[in-house]
Amino acid sequence: MSTFTNPLKQRLKETEALFGVWLSLGCESAAEALAHAGFDWLLIDMEHAPIDSADVTNQLRAIAAAHLPSEPAVRVPASEAWLVKRVLDAGARTLMFPNIESAEEAAHAVRLTQYPTPEALDGLRGVAGAVRAGSYGMRRDYVQTANAQIATIVQIESASAVHEVEKIAATPGVDCLFIGPADLAASLGHLGDSKHPEVQAAMSHVVAAADNAGIATGIFAMDSAGARQYRDAGFRFIALASDVMWLLRATRQALQEVRS
Repeated sequence: MSTFTNPLKQRLKETEALFGVWLSLGCESAAEALAHAGFDWLLIDMEHAPIDSADVTNQLRAIAAAHLPSEPAVRVPASEAWLVKRVLDAGARTLMFPNIESAEEAAHAVRLTQYPTPEALDGLRGVAGAVRAGSYGMRRDYVQTANAQIATIVQIESASAVHEVEKIAATPGVDCLFIGPADLAASLGHLGDSKHPEVQAAMSHVVAAADNAGIATGIFAMDSAGARQYRDAGFRFIALASDVMWLLRATRQALQEVRS
C-alpha cells in the first residue's frame, strides 16, 4: 500500500497563505458543511470548546465525508500523552499545542506525536494496531509511516514564549508557530488590547523568528479584513473566525435587516 501523506504539512513549507476556520460548536454537521466551503484547513478546538475525543472522531469523519481537500487539525487542551494519543489514533494528522513557552516544551509536544523509531527513539506515542488512523489495522504501513505525516503547531501566547521564540522555532519537528493574540496581550499587561504597540512588536518578532527558522506563523483573525492584514504582515496560517462567530454574525445581521 502507498504511504500516507499530510498535504498541509507540505503546504506549511510554501509561501502561500492558508486560510481556515475554527470549529467550536462540536457539531459534525457544521464541520461537514464547512468542509464544502473551500477552506484550506479546519481546526477542531478541544481547548476552549466542550469537545472530547469522541466528538473529534465524529468531526474527522464528517470532514472526510465531504471528499474535499480541507485538512482537519485539532487543538488539544494540554500536552498530555493520553489525550494526544487518542486524537492521533482517531486520525488527526495536524495538532496544535497551546501555551508553549520553551524549546523543551516544544520538543516534548513533538515527542508526543511520534512513535519510537530508529529515527525518533525518544518518541512517546503509544502503539496500537486497530485504530481509525490506520484504517483499523488494514493499513499495514501506518505505524512505519505515521511519524512523517504529523504536523505540529505550537502556540506562542506569553511574554516568556516570545523571549524564547527563536529556540522554539528552531525545535526539530515544529512546523508552525501560532500566536494567541488575546493571551499574549494579557501576558504583556495589555488585557483586551491586542493592538497595543508592545503586543504588535512581539507579534512581529515571532513572525521574524519563524521566517528565520523556515517555518510558518499563524494567527486568529476576527474578519476577512484582519485576515488580509495578517497575510500582508507575513502570516501564512490564518484562521478566519469560527463557526459560532459566523453563525451569530450572519443571523444577527439578517435579524437587524428584517427589523429595520
